[in-house]
Amino acid sequence: MITADLVVENCRQLATCRGPVPKRGAALADVGLLEKAWVASSRGRVVFVGGEKAFRARVETGRRAARIDAGGLVALPGFVDSHTHLPFAGSRVEEFRLRLKGATYQELAARGMGIQTTVAATRKATRAGLLSLCLSRLDRMLLHGATTVEAKSGYGLNFKDEVKQLEVLRDAAARHPVEIVPTFMGAHDIPKEYRDKKEAYIALLIDKIIPAVKKRGLAEFFDVFCEEGVYSVEETRRLAEAAQRAGFKIRIHADEFAALGGAALAAAVGAASADHLLNITPEGIKALAGSETVATLLPGVSFFLMTDRRAPARQLIEAGAIVALASDFNPGSSMVASMLFVIQLGVFLLKMGIEEAINAATANAAFALRRHASVGSVEIAKKMDLLLCDAPDYPSLVYELGTNPIRHVIKNGRLVVRDGRRI
Repeated sequence: MITADLVVENCRQLATCRGPVPKRGAALADVGLLEKAWVASSRGRVVFVGGEKAFRARVETGRRAARIDAGGLVALPGFVDSHTHLPFAGSRVEEFRLRLKGATYQELAARGMGIQTTVAATRKATRAGLLSLCLSRLDRMLLHGATTVEAKSGYGLNFKDEVKQLEVLRDAAARHPVEIVPTFMGAHDIPKEYRDKKEAYIALLIDKIIPAVKKRGLAEFFDVFCEEGVYSVEETRRLAEAAQRAGFKIRIHADEFAALGGAALAAAVGAASADHLLNITPEGIKALAGSETVATLLPGVSFFLMTDRRAPARQLIEAGAIVALASDFNPGSSMVASMLFVIQLGVFLLKMGIEEAINAATANAAFALRRHASVGSVEIAKKMDLLLCDAPDYPSLVYELGTNPIRHVIKNGRLVVRDGRRI
């Protein structure tokens, strides 16, 4: 008999998102649906997935086992948000107001706003203040179904404040149930003090900050903004290769505003993901399709910036690329903390199928973080990360807009949200 300490009974539907990962092509449209499903876990790991009859024949529970009646609820894996800029201070609402009057993101950056505004605020923030902000944002993300979140630095752009952001992420991970995957992004922009000496800043990153962050064990990934006016393809290659030599896995902000070839570079250096891709070239699509580099699409950016430009999700899927969805939660171009809303945008803006969008926000997003062995689907031996939603069926999670149907959230086999409230 299997022993369980948590049982979720009578799920109306369970989208397991099970199966080989990463999911490409037709496999992306299969959510592994089970009707009237039961799920059980022990010590935070799934030990049973199936029907009631099999459960009663194979699983035993002790007197202290927790039981959750999911009758009438739809279940699916906890969402994996594989691209966020969580630890920042300050607001850019005035910049938002200017964009509503016609100013572009690039024009505002040229005026010294944009990322530099957040850098100034984050440098001024105390460690305690930044931690409080992160914990509050994590609560919001959790209430909307994210149980694993990647989080980048990149609003310090110097040794002290990049380390401050990463140490805040470490402290937040120790205090909050959401699993945090930290990324060092000192190459998010060029700091003002290095505007006319970019090469010196690149040398500082390569020679001092990258080794120091790795030595302190503060980040798992390294990310760089490959974009016109920021880091060229060749500069991105140098930074990525230096980070790889130090032991980091790589992510690249690629082909967002200009078709520089960042996606092809990401595939060439074996990056875990190439993110944004609004201006990816056919060569970039082909390169990603032939690689293990995930195309992480961020539809919240197109929505928030009110641009007609979209990442070509259908072309990427049909070419055989690994497609994931993420929020890009940040103060300037995607103040979006709900992964459920991101899934909806994946359908409405990127023309993805509902099943494709769900898999892209779970199984494939987990692969983008190289966490697919433990999260992203409801399968034996994986973490018991489960959402229970008040919906008639899983398509209604996209069909019914403007509300949050997530009623309960389980993380690592522990109920952390009950009846829509953090506990």
